[in-house]
This record gives sequence, C-alpha cells and structure tokens, in this order.
Amino acid sequence: MTVSMEHKRKTSWDSKISVSTVSTRRFSRAGTPSSIISSDSDIRFTRKLGGQYRCGCCVLAAFLLFLLFSGVSIYLGYTFFLSDPMGDQVFLGTFRVIDGDYFADELADPSTEAFRIRSREYRDRLNLAFRRSNLRISFIGSEVLALDGVEDTDLVVHFDVRFDPRYQSVTVADVVQILSREITPQTTRYLANITIDPKSLEIQESIAALNAQVSLQTTISTEPSTTIPPPPPRTCSQLELTYCKHLPYNITSYPNIFGHKSIIEVEDDVITFRELVDAECYRLAYDFICQVLQPTCLPGKFEATMQLPCRSFCREFWSGCGNRLPERIKSALDCTNFPEYADQGSCRPKPGCVRDLQNKALSPRICDGIIDCPDLSDEKNCAYCPDGHMHCGIGRVCIPSIKRCDGQIDCPNGSDEKDCLTLAKTISDMKSQPIDTPLAPSYKNEGYVVFNEKGTVGKLCIENLNATLPKKEMDSVLQTAAGSLCTLLSYTGVNSVEIKTDDEDDVQYVQMEDSTASEITFIRALCPSKQVMYVKCGNLDCGIQSLRQKINTKTLSKIAEPGDWPWHVALFKEGIHVCDGTLVSADWLLATASCFQGQPKAEWSARLGTVRLSSASPWQQERRIVGMLKSPVEGSTMVLLKLDRSVAAFSDFVRPICLPSSEEPIQMNISHCNTLGWARNRDLLQRVQLRHSPMERCENISIATVNGICTEAAYSTDDCNEEELAGSSMLCLLPDGKRWALTGVSSWRIACSNTGTERPRLYDSVSSNIAWIKSTIV
Repeated sequence: MTVSMEHKRKTSWDSKISVSTVSTRRFSRAGTPSSIISSDSDIRFTRKLGGQYRCGCCVLAAFLLFLLFSGVSIYLGYTFFLSDPMGDQVFLGTFRVIDGDYFADELADPSTEAFRIRSREYRDRLNLAFRRSNLRISFIGSEVLALDGVEDTDLVVHFDVRFDPRYQSVTVADVVQILSREITPQTTRYLANITIDPKSLEIQESIAALNAQVSLQTTISTEPSTTIPPPPPRTCSQLELTYCKHLPYNITSYPNIFGHKSIIEVEDDVITFRELVDAECYRLAYDFICQVLQPTCLPGKFEATMQLPCRSFCREFWSGCGNRLPERIKSALDCTNFPEYADQGSCRPKPGCVRDLQNKALSPRICDGIIDCPDLSDEKNCAYCPDGHMHCGIGRVCIPSIKRCDGQIDCPNGSDEKDCLTLAKTISDMKSQPIDTPLAPSYKNEGYVVFNEKGTVGKLCIENLNATLPKKEMDSVLQTAAGSLCTLLSYTGVNSVEIKTDDEDDVQYVQMEDSTASEITFIRALCPSKQVMYVKCGNLDCGIQSLRQKINTKTLSKIAEPGDWPWHVALFKEGIHVCDGTLVSADWLLATASCFQGQPKAEWSARLGTVRLSSASPWQQERRIVGMLKSPVEGSTMVLLKLDRSVAAFSDFVRPICLPSSEEPIQMNISHCNTLGWARNRDLLQRVQLRHSPMERCENISIATVNGICTEAAYSTDDCNEEELAGSSMLCLLPDGKRWALTGVSSWRIACSNTGTERPRLYDSVSSNIAWIKSTIV
C-alpha cells in the first residue's frame, strides 16, 4: 500500500471556540405609576349625600381599614417572627477531566484571560445541563470557583450550583443525578467532547449565604460528600420480551432508559406502553416502544453500548403520542438525549424510509445514486448495488469491500481510496462503524495511526525505525510523517507525536519501508514490541470541499451534490424552512437579523449536512438555536446564532467555512464567487455564479448601506429557477485555490423578477464584521 504524503505548512485558522456568558440575573416587575387627572377650572361641584349613600361609604371604609390592618399584620409577622429568611441552596462540587482537556499553570490564577475563558465554557455547560433538567424551576446558576491540576495532565474543576428553595427542595442526590447523566458518555448532552472520571465527582451542600465569598478549603458542609460509585460495565443479554419478538435483533442491554434492570421489571411495566400502542397515536409507535424498552446492544472490548432509536424517530413519536405520555415516561423520553445517525452511526433510524419516499411521491429518488435514507435503504439492493456491497456515497456505483484501499480508484469521486491512512482511538471502534460507505461518519483529530487495506485495518508499527535510526533522526521522521498525515486529513498542523505501546489484541501491523522516500510505502510486518504511533493534529482546516480531489470552479455542478457545500445550514422556524445560515465554528452560525423580526418566541432549529430538505441522509445533523447576538457594525444586519450543542462530529458533509481578512477584501470575479439557494420547490440546493454590480442597481430595489455589496447573477436567465433565502451565503475562492471564504450574507429573500430575469443581489459584507465575529466565537 502506497500513500503519497507531502508535508506542507499551511496557514492556520486561529479561531478558538468559546461559549457566551449566560446571565442568571433575576428581574422583578416594578409597579406602574398611577394616573392623575387634573383640571384648570376654578369651579367646584359639590353634592350632598343621602343617608343610604353615607351608610355604604361607612361599610366601604371599614372594609378598607380591615384590609390595611391585615396587610400590616402579615408584614409585621413575616418580619419579626421569621428569624432567618430562606436563603439560596448552594452546592459545591468538583470533578476531574481525564481526556479532552488539560491543566496549564495560567489556569491556576483567576485573574488571567485563560481562566476567564475556560471557566466560562464550563459554567455555561453546567448552566445548560441544569436548565434542561427537572430542577430548572428552582435553578439560579452555577459558577466555576477554581481550576487546578498538574501541568499538561488532568484538569480538576471546582464549581458551585445555586437553587431557590422557595420553588423546589433540592438535595445532594438530585444534583448528583443530573451530573451523573452528564459525565456518562452515552447520555451526555452538554459535557460532550471531554471525558470525566465518574469516581472524581463529589457534591456537598454548603450553608454559605448568597453571594458570600467561600473558599473550598473552609466551607462547612451540612451533608457529607457523596461520591458516585462506578457503574458496573454494561453487558449484552438475550432479548426475552415476547411482546417485542418482531425486532430484527436478538440481544439487548440493561438498564434501559426507563431504569428497568431486568426482564422482570420490563414485564411488570409493559402494560403502560402497550396502552400507547393500542391508542394508535403514531403509526410506528410499536416499533419505537420496543426499541426503547429492549434497545439493541453493541458488544465492545471493554463495555457494551446501548443503541437507541434516532432522535428524528423520537420526535415523530412525540408529535403523535406526546400528549398521552405519563410524566415519568416524558422525563425519560427527552428526544434531545437521543443520538443522531451522524453520531458515529450510534442509533437505529425509523424503519420504512423507502415506503415513506413512495408515499410522498418521491419514488424517482429510489436507486437514483443519491442517498436519501439514513440506513441507505433507498440505494441498497438496486440493480447497480448488489447485497453486501458498499455504496460510494455519491453516484450509482457500489463496490465490494475488498476494493476499499486496493490502490485502484473504483468510485467516481475516489472515495474508495480516501482516508486509507487515518487516526482512530482503537481498532475496535473502527470495526464497529457501519461499512455501508467508505466515507467516515466523522473526523478524528487524534489517535493511533491506522491503515486500511482491502478492508483490513491495523496500526502503524515504528519498531523498525527505533532499531535503525538515531533518536533525533527518528523524531524528525515521525514529525514529518505526522505532519503529512494531518495535512492529508485536512488539519492545519501537528500538536504532538507519541510512541505508545499498543494494548489491543489481534491487531495487524504495517511498517514504513523507506521513511526518507518522497512516497512512503507501507508493508505488512510483525510488531513484537507493539510500539505504535499516536498523533494529535491541530485545528480542522476551514472552507475545504474534502470530497472534491481538485477544485475546478468551471466543473462545479449547479445542483449541489452531498459534501459540495458542507458549511451551508438550513434554518427552520417551528419545523418550516424559512432562512439559511453558514457554519463558522462548532458552536456558531452566521445569518441575518431579518429572519427573526417579529419572531421572539418561535422555536428555531438548524439542519446541517443536507442538500435535499425532504431527505434524511446518514450525515445530516440538527441543532436548536438557543441564542442570538446582533452585529455592532453600523449598517450591518448580521447575527451570530448560538447552537445548543457543539458540532462535535465534523465530517466531509459538515465543516466550517473560512472567514475573510478585514485588511484584504477578496476580489470578486465571475469564476470565483457563488451563492447558494433552493429550487422553487425549496428542496434541492443549487449554486449561482456571481459577478460585481454597481451599487446604483441595488439601490433601486433595496435600501443600500455602507456595509453592502452589490452583485448580480452571471447567467441571470438560466438561473431564474432558483430562489435564495435570507441569510444565504456569498462565497469566494481564496487565492490558494483550495479554500472558500464567506464574504457576504444576504439580508432578504431574492427571487426572479416578472420579466424572467433575476434582480441584483445585495449582501452584507463580512469583512467589516471580522473583529466582532472572532471576539465572540473565540
């Protein structure tokens, strides 16, 4: 197996990711001023009251005096008889991060900028975890008190969590339950991308007064600290529930999401779920209920994994049966806790995708070469794709798994020879991934160097280098090889290279035949010492169309293919597609404020990795919009949208765009700038080439500002079947010819004019917003 690796130094994208501050301040309603009606007239009218009126006035006055006396009595009783007003409940906690983050000396000083940024990230994650829990009624906020540890190793986080006891009584066990779910990889929502040692979590209740400055060393606790015992490893067991004998698998795992720890507990509770199915509130309620009662189990080397239904399947069940669910089931069936198919293929999609396409009159999409179902069922068992073959991902081509990384390109886009040398945490993880396509579900920026040859995977052994090269020369060879690999995987550089002893069994190995050659050849070999290479790459490079081996703007298709524009995002208001946006980091989108005018209480969501809105591809991801920041730049309508969860699974279909330089605006021309819109049925993503236009043309159709860019379609008549939504991107190719940059954002919807030609397009310039964008997302 030969992999060409050319080590080149690239310009890195310096954007770091941070989480914006969430205020926990309380507000009280002020009294409204009373109205006073006055008259300038000196004439006064008097009227003598009769006896019956005087009697009524006396009764009214007595009643008012009684109310006044009662109010004063209550106030005095509350003031003098309550010795201590009820204060906030404060819980002090600590946990240790063992992977995904590390301690640095500058984090020990709370006055440093590094501490401010890092503590804000953990504080906002904790805030989200409690605000989405059953303790949200009384939750006030959290604060990171200190960060400590040993340089470049585990990070210890000390924090407090505050509750208002007037609304809800909270115990240590309640807080532990919320955080236990967050530190468990299978159920975490807001502490993702890091690994926390379950044994390190400690929670204790403090009697400190609200806003007191409390140190962890002197806190008096009213309850001993509670340490979570490590749960027993999850194992697989035989599926025994007769009610669910139709399931296509025969092994399950306990406990399930309802807390059932055995088949006996499931059978004692199954009547409640059968009533939901009998109510016929959702066509596939039977399938969904059985999959959550008896989730399929994926065996692993160290621990088994429970595989739940996909999040979209859960949401469809809720839309039909949500109003019938008992409270205890509602809390367990929180769809935001369910995985997406793009999360390493870790969920079971809704069955019957092909039948749904037929019911929607979309039968022509079956076997058309474009994947529309998460499980690829629309492109399997087609005339061009026999059973047991893997789909190339794009096009009407399938190949046997033995042709994966065999040195010959068999797929139209070369995907079968892509990532033949990559990074992975374990070989077991790689083998557990779906092999429906050669395209990986997500990138890995660190791990063991792993090869894939004709469907066989293994690790790179460096035993021969250690035996034949001096240490200094060997370090140079490893650094060069790691740099080439990270560049090949579209990362900006190398953070570290380590030599580790492999602890996996039954692993195949390869060695570098000639480490000094321009093209490194890997040959199969034994590795008695099990010395292997572990690499950590830098940031993911931005603006890369990784599924296109060579970018040629003249050959870009008008109809977008999967992976063509991986930063494009469709925005939905209450489930209806109304605007678009662009992914600029793992947590933030860039869009326009005009999408949200008059919509303060609407629920917004973002769909990433899609080119067909009516499809559900395996790489599609969805996030909720939880915050919005408006641009402070005069004349700009841009907004940054905060996602509820980071986009952890970057892939060939979901990755961020580059931002232009504020000093050197990108020059536009016909062959290098495009915009993205949708066909008139708002289903197919399409590309339109742009060229510069005088501002006077845009002033005739819209309100131009000093921050505007006026353009027009290069081929206006041909492109008139496309509609661009507000928030869509203006994209220009950078001078390196490899990366795309976001140069503008459309402020309003753009469609064809009555004459059949498109009107000029006005965009909000990104260059003048660069400082604001980077200061927010960094």
